[in-house]
Amino acid sequence: MRPLYREFSVQAEFDAQYNPSLALSDPTAPGKHFVATAKRARAELPCTLDLPYGPTRDETLDIFPAEQPNAPVFVFIHGGYWRALSSKEFSGVALGLNAQGITTVVINYALCPRVTIDEIVRQTRAALAWTLRNIQLYGGDPTRVAIGGHSAGGHLTAMALQTEWAEDYGLPQDPFVAALPFSGLFDIEPLRFSYLQPQIQLDDGIIRRNSPAFSVRPCKTPLWITWGGAETSEFARQSEIYHQAWQAAGNRSELRAMPGANHFTVIAGLEDANSEVCNWLANKLRG
Repeated sequence: MRPLYREFSVQAEFDAQYNPSLALSDPTAPGKHFVATAKRARAELPCTLDLPYGPTRDETLDIFPAEQPNAPVFVFIHGGYWRALSSKEFSGVALGLNAQGITTVVINYALCPRVTIDEIVRQTRAALAWTLRNIQLYGGDPTRVAIGGHSAGGHLTAMALQTEWAEDYGLPQDPFVAALPFSGLFDIEPLRFSYLQPQIQLDDGIIRRNSPAFSVRPCKTPLWITWGGAETSEFARQSEIYHQAWQAAGNRSELRAMPGANHFTVIAGLEDANSEVCNWLANKLRG
């Protein structure tokens, strides 16, 4: 049988690589953890929720301010393959960062198939522009902003980094001091042949415009590109090709997996102030 993409010929092969729930004994466990941790964060930490950054109901973000004024900022972009979840399941990422004195912003966006990935990218950029222009009102330092995201959020992080911020938004061209995509999708073409296609509705144009591994621009932002050491070979490949493209453009990046982590536990370090992830971000944000 002729392959559809790389060595994969049938949908089951794509799904085995790109449906991380298939490897779990209890596919509901990650969601339960995220919800419980998010509720704890909103109960324990100061927060301002559902601030609008755009005109539609889904264009909101949540801010978890650090205790001290003029704090460094981390903006988190959630995953869910562009078609599930919201900012509210991921408030827990603020737990470790807040303890490090970092203000956390968690953005929300509309979901496929009601909107396209093109529109989700636009909303993500709008949320980041809003943060850069307004975070000082919430105790954050707009000159010390890092970004990161998980899975689809890793993809959206990469799309943010190729944005022409000066030309399109009137902001500094490279406004972020660091970026940390977790298990990102940087070549989205294989997803066209997966269980996701009926919802994300990829076509040639969407794939071309939204595969950031193939459109990296020179950028001063340093990256740690990571994924779970227990994830599939395709998730490792996704990170590897993005790292190669990022460096080929003359940019700086580290490529290191999270040992033993699966697709869902790869972001667990954000909940722990003493983790390597939180320490890496704190070091970058404090210069």
